[in-house]
Amino acid sequence: MKKLMVGMALTATLATAVTPGFGSIGGNQDKAYAAATVTYKVTASKLNVRSGAGTTYGIIGSVVKGQTLSVMSKSGSWYKINYNGRTGYVSSDYVQASGTATPPAESTTYTVTASTLNVRSGAGTNYASIGSVTKGQKLSVVSKSGSWYKINYNGRTGYVSSDYVQASGTTTPPAESTTYTVTASTLNVRSGAGTNYASIGSVTKGQKLSVVSKSGSWYKINYNGRTGYVSSDYVQASATTSPKLVVDSFKTLGNAQQVILVTADNYDTKSAKIQTFEKVDGKWKQVLTANGVLGQKGFALSKKEGDMESPTGKYTIGTAFGRYANPGTKLPYRKITANDVWVDDSKSSLYNTWQQKPANGRWTSAENMDIPAYDYGFVINYNESRTPGKGSAIFFHVGTNYTAGCTATSKEQVVSILKWLNPEKNPVIIQSPVSELDKY
Repeated sequence: MKKLMVGMALTATLATAVTPGFGSIGGNQDKAYAAATVTYKVTASKLNVRSGAGTTYGIIGSVVKGQTLSVMSKSGSWYKINYNGRTGYVSSDYVQASGTATPPAESTTYTVTASTLNVRSGAGTNYASIGSVTKGQKLSVVSKSGSWYKINYNGRTGYVSSDYVQASGTTTPPAESTTYTVTASTLNVRSGAGTNYASIGSVTKGQKLSVVSKSGSWYKINYNGRTGYVSSDYVQASATTSPKLVVDSFKTLGNAQQVILVTADNYDTKSAKIQTFEKVDGKWKQVLTANGVLGQKGFALSKKEGDMESPTGKYTIGTAFGRYANPGTKLPYRKITANDVWVDDSKSSLYNTWQQKPANGRWTSAENMDIPAYDYGFVINYNESRTPGKGSAIFFHVGTNYTAGCTATSKEQVVSILKWLNPEKNPVIIQSPVSELDKY
């Protein structure tokens, strides 16, 4: 559509209402903007109005060339508008704004969900903690770097894990900026993406550019308050590094190439976050994120039989199991029968092993395996020495409420993880409160 729209004119009127600011995290919107009169006009013959800021959102109507728009805010390259009494979004590429005022970014509130969340000096758990924020606290988010938010923290820059921050609204903070530097002695800035477009000025060697987007071999830039284009052949973009994952800082993984990470805000919560990671070509990649649950009383400082707490630590992964046929896992798989039990009698020589009824005096108590929670799952190799009273029957299985000491998530996620696990990649599971991940 853009090729057809080049050179077309357009118009629109800014609504006097200004989108609220970031509340306690971002301050008030620019008062000068509120008073400014800016006209927004459509330049495309017909422009779709969508339900969200992106082409993946549904079309709720359209506007036509020359139509004026009531713009409320800007979200990336999309304008949020009032459209027939409802909210809509149009691409800013096909809207001409007169004047120099820019509509405010859509207001988003960022709230801490963890009881206590470390603020670090960089985007990763390997960076030092410079302080902390607490549950319910509002954050002033500057940008996002991988799974970390860059924030203003007591007048300095800090980083917090986005896993424990709830963002209201539909916008995503911008990715951390990349620096674009001119390498030519003098570089023409043109009115369009090509040498056939007129020069509207120039930039010089070492000058930093505000790059909006890339079109072929041309960068679209902000140039003295207007749009310009420069050849990317004469612009150096600072190297971008892949954001660090939490597993990148782990030093106890040995030859493990698959990791299941189970974390909670603290020892006392039964709610958990489950993430899976796999090393590919020497680099860790995140595969899955899901909600999960722990023992009814959370994590255990020192696991004991019957304490309703899940053990912390790093463990290898044992046999997969289920009440149905193998769902496609590469792990050794055992189908559960009506006679299968797991012995939890600390005085039995078969303590913490999978056996079959009848007991015939071999144990006085055992957990029935033929239950819905064990539709699918796998054994976490905890207490392999079978120390009496140290805990038994520690599994990863199906469940969404709480467990007696296992880790659980939805059946769909359990099956997905089972299919992903590969014993040739030496998978491990790590269970820990967030505050103690530096142990690994």
